[in-house]
Amino acid sequence: MSLLVVGLSHRSAPVSVLERAALSADAQIKLLQDTVAAEPAAEAAVLATCNRIELYADVDKFHAGVAELSTLLAQHSGVGLDELTPYLYVHYEDRAVHHFFSVACGLDSMVVGEGQILGQIKDSLATAQELHTAGRLLNDLFQQALRVGKRAHSETGIDRAGQSLVTFGLEQLSSGAPVDAWLEGKRALVIGAGSMSSLAAATLARAGVAELVVANRTFDRAERLAALLAEQYGQRPADQDDPDVLARAVPMESVSDELTRADVVVSCTGATGLVLTADLVAGAVEGRTGAPAAERAADSDTDSVRSGLPPTSVGSEDGCPLDLSAVQQGSAVQGSTGFSVMGEAAVAGMDAATLEQHAAWVDNGTVDRREGRRTPEIDTDAVAALAAAAATLGRVPERRRPEPVAEAPRPLPVLSLLDLAMPRDVDAAVHRLLGVRLVDIESLAEASADAPMAADVDQVRRIVSDEVAAFDAAQRAAHITPTVVALRAMAADVVASEIARLDGRLPGLDDKQRGEITQTVRRVVDKLLHAPTVRVKQLAAEPGGAGYADALRTLFDLEPETVAAVSRADDDSRDDSLRDDSRRDDDGVVFGGLDFGRENFDSNNFESAENRGRA
Repeated sequence: MSLLVVGLSHRSAPVSVLERAALSADAQIKLLQDTVAAEPAAEAAVLATCNRIELYADVDKFHAGVAELSTLLAQHSGVGLDELTPYLYVHYEDRAVHHFFSVACGLDSMVVGEGQILGQIKDSLATAQELHTAGRLLNDLFQQALRVGKRAHSETGIDRAGQSLVTFGLEQLSSGAPVDAWLEGKRALVIGAGSMSSLAAATLARAGVAELVVANRTFDRAERLAALLAEQYGQRPADQDDPDVLARAVPMESVSDELTRADVVVSCTGATGLVLTADLVAGAVEGRTGAPAAERAADSDTDSVRSGLPPTSVGSEDGCPLDLSAVQQGSAVQGSTGFSVMGEAAVAGMDAATLEQHAAWVDNGTVDRREGRRTPEIDTDAVAALAAAAATLGRVPERRRPEPVAEAPRPLPVLSLLDLAMPRDVDAAVHRLLGVRLVDIESLAEASADAPMAADVDQVRRIVSDEVAAFDAAQRAAHITPTVVALRAMAADVVASEIARLDGRLPGLDDKQRGEITQTVRRVVDKLLHAPTVRVKQLAAEPGGAGYADALRTLFDLEPETVAAVSRADDDSRDDSLRDDSRRDDDGVVFGGLDFGRENFDSNNFESAENRGRA
């Protein structure tokens, strides 16, 4: 059996496709069940976050496995296979391990170095264990990935390469200002009470928001989150006097009212439909400003700038060979200097015949009689030179680039929205509302493409490579262990059979004599088997060592059923142990999708089934 991963992420697919392919919790469970029921796969696990959907499986056939896993992903995501296939990537065996360890370290995240992925991997493993779809390979893989990710964060400065997705999103909303300074004193609304929403609430509380409101479909979860924030960050409940930061919970039905008071909104729920529609947000803005939230027109910036600039055209438009409306529009966005329709910029690119027509029209130009403004005087020599160049080249050469377009002043937003859900919680039409700033997964993906990489990334990549080699060696060695155990079990049966036969031939032996003979025979067998079994384990750990198990079974005529029985018994005992280990955070690393730096935040209280695995 071999590891195979088929998936799509923000690196391979546009956000619009990821949004459509997003899997609900029920869809993930059904996908796991159908995968292990399929012929090529024996184990399966799903890693589904806001920017990736990956299906991991232990398969016995590569091509059949790829075809089956791709088909299942298409079926359960609702995106047609033909449409989904161009965005899928496939990793197999060593490359699959390398990819997964890179994901665990945050190297493949939208924000490089973010730590929430560790909690999402842990959640994914827990789900597969509960459904009994994870066996030896995936248990080992996911446990080792968690260790590799924790090692990368503890031994390197990968945390400096990027932040949590929440912090990155808030930085985009603050437009370059320090997040803490931008948030200080603001009123914040967090919609959702899962792991990502909990991280957002903690980030906002640490930044010193004046008020923090948590809304969730299950009100009890919202109350628990508000209480935990109060305990962790010194916030006081709403019914106490002199609160440092007011943390309170509200039902989802109160979101529309809270929007009229909030300055910053972060939403990350498990809803399949929109949580905040454009009409709802527009109504909230109207409630804040007292004026309707008009949509931002496509050319509103140009119009506002143009109204404050002096006109630049001169003379009569009659007979002018230029498209004056286009020329004036272009000149208007160049600032107060502008350019004349008689200048070089107006004739750049004009052919010789049109240039002559334009020169004739210019001769009849009049003076702009507005105070302080005159039409530029025509340099006849320059015009003649341009005409000569046009006659030679066929067109007037362009000598300069247009001036940069002046940006229209925009009103500061009265409401800033951060949508971290997949599929989206906030209607994309909100982008067009004046007074509203929306940052969602799509805009974060665009912004992260230019994010700087830290030097520690190279060190993390070396850690990943070393850990992949160690994992492969351990898997090869583990592959032969059932064969070695079966060989020793066969040897023990042979010893027991011979001792029983000796008792029949020498019935007069006393217990002491029988014990000495039995011990001697066992020592002989152990010594004969010791060197070859130790050596075969060493050889099996090396590249290409998988064939030693087959050779051992052939040489000693071991029954395949015996080896399989040993392997199953070992898997059962290991599964119980791994399930216990996966629920322990014995080294202080916070899971559940939370990354609160070095603070001792009890993330287990933030787990939410409705948002499990979201990022």
